[in-house]
Amino acid sequence: MERRKKEKRQWSKEEVKALRQHLNLTQVKLAEELGTRQQTISEWEKGMYRPRGASATLLSIVAERSGFIYRAEEKHDESN
Repeated sequence: MERRKKEKRQWSKEEVKALRQHLNLTQVKLAEELGTRQQTISEWEKGMYRPRGASATLLSIVAERSGFIYRAEEKHDESN
């Protein structure tokens, strides 16, 4: 029996911030909900790091359960 690996969502800085705003939470409150530090949320929103592992999974679960849908305009690389 073949196991399908579910593709994990790659959270961008814009998506993290948009989800937090959708939930009407401060960085401190979102950090408390996820069991992480406010500095971590700030670093995600600045694009210094991306959520990964359990944090990315939790963000995806929270997003799904809250009805969050993020649609960004596709950025096209004009140099090709």
